[in-house]
Amino acid sequence: MQSDHPVPEDGQVAVKPPAWMRWLPGLTLLKGYRASWLPNDLAAGLVLTTMLVPVGIAYAEASGVPGVYGLYATIIPLLAYALFGPSRILVLGPDSALAAPILAVVVAIAGRDPSRAVAVASMMAIVSGLFCIVMGLLRLGFITELLSKPIRYGYMNGIALTVLISQLPKLFAISFDDRGPLRDLLTLGAALVAGKANWYSFAVGAGSLVLILLLKRFDKVPGILIAVILATLSVTVFDLDSLGVKVLGKIPQGLPSFALPWAGDADFVKIVLGGCAVALISFADTSVLSRTFAARFHTRVDPNQEMVGLGAANLAAGFFQGFPISSSSSRTPVAEAAGARTQVTGIVGAVAVAILLMAAPNLMRYLPNSALAAVVIAAAIGLFEFADLKRIYRIQQWEFWLSVVCFAGVAVFGAIPGICIAVALAVIEFLWDGWRPHFAVLGRVEGLRGYHDITRYPHAARIPGLLLFRWDAPLFFANAELFQQRLLEAVDESPSSINRVVVAAEPVTSVDVTSADMLRELNRLLDERGIALHFAEMKDPVRDKLRRFELFDIIGDERFHPTVGSAVDDYLGRTDSAQ
Repeated sequence: MQSDHPVPEDGQVAVKPPAWMRWLPGLTLLKGYRASWLPNDLAAGLVLTTMLVPVGIAYAEASGVPGVYGLYATIIPLLAYALFGPSRILVLGPDSALAAPILAVVVAIAGRDPSRAVAVASMMAIVSGLFCIVMGLLRLGFITELLSKPIRYGYMNGIALTVLISQLPKLFAISFDDRGPLRDLLTLGAALVAGKANWYSFAVGAGSLVLILLLKRFDKVPGILIAVILATLSVTVFDLDSLGVKVLGKIPQGLPSFALPWAGDADFVKIVLGGCAVALISFADTSVLSRTFAARFHTRVDPNQEMVGLGAANLAAGFFQGFPISSSSSRTPVAEAAGARTQVTGIVGAVAVAILLMAAPNLMRYLPNSALAAVVIAAAIGLFEFADLKRIYRIQQWEFWLSVVCFAGVAVFGAIPGICIAVALAVIEFLWDGWRPHFAVLGRVEGLRGYHDITRYPHAARIPGLLLFRWDAPLFFANAELFQQRLLEAVDESPSSINRVVVAAEPVTSVDVTSADMLRELNRLLDERGIALHFAEMKDPVRDKLRRFELFDIIGDERFHPTVGSAVDDYLGRTDSAQ
């Protein structure tokens, strides 16, 4: 949700809207819209259109559906997000990061049947939209944060390679069935050796790619538009389509209509899994991008509303012959650089694309497929992340190799299995950190306040008869047994006979039933040895759980101390009084 002052540069604060309007941020913005913003939004929308058309067509082809459906997936989502989306400037539409997982499902179910491919892709968009909306309503917008940065890098590098390989056959005007990234690369190599390449097509595509990459360094130059126009002119002037250069062909005139997509006898499990997978990818990208621009404009974006806005855009795309969409890290900066103020920029872009479809669809008839492939390849190159991986390798090698494994999973098995591998690795990584956490025996260090790890401070003084034990993780089923084992080992290895154990529990943020039962058993074992079990600095929510698990009646409320220092003072005081 936007902050109460969606456009803060003038210092004015908008009146807080009714509660129900928080689900429709676009209406809130419209109520406070100023006429002075309109010229900027109109100009930025027209500039944005120059990218929306070629990119939309290119990503549709990369996703396995006819190019015009990329325009359908551009128009409707932009309008839906303008109403439901919380971000002041964010451009949605077909995205290169989604092309590989969409293509994997579409090819597996629809083959080369265009109408069936569109139905499958639209069903995926509906699944993706519903998934995002439900997650947003349940306030689960944080779930994408479960994937660590190295895993995201590995996954996106794998996606980038998959997308790049999927477009190489189009550069050479070669067609074959998709069988996975590596096998496709081998098949392409065999086709090139057999002399099946069309070098005119390659010249057009490679020239377009070089031009896009060269012009990319100039922020205000529409490199993609220039490359696409020149490629189309070259086909028209030199009659290259008669020489085997494949072109987009005739585009249907008119706007997308409402339709309930259906692909009979389809593998609905694949469609549902694919839709959920692209939902996670698109929200991960969208949340990062929206937070980036929110910080730039000093506004706040609610990730749950962001999920609802993205879901509404995908749902609208699915019901109007589109396919799953996401935010764009290339088109959004273009809109910002062109002076966009609000989501009206996206509305202007959507209307301009609609006018083009209504009035002049044949302008794109001779657009070569190899040039569209070049657009997608250029985007895929931008997805690769190597620089930060070098830093990760330098500071934490095991996370670097985790990223490499994730990359290999996507590259070898494909996008959808790669997503499953990424999620599995994220869960394993999370559990491993909590399963084998750091622990320490504490002592006093001269000149330092508090109590510190004796392995880092070997000369730290330990209090005779007292063991101070710190556990740096939540207590749960996976590490409960290890906690007990490490604590008892520390008791056995103590240089003096132990009378009391104090667990410095400040890092323990949670306990579950398994770990609570372990503490009950640990208390019994220590009690049999004449050792009292105490706790210090335990957080109130954790204490509440222990009380609910009926441990307070067994251990005793007096054994819980506010600080380690007070626990030590209590022990020393009782020891002195006993003497």
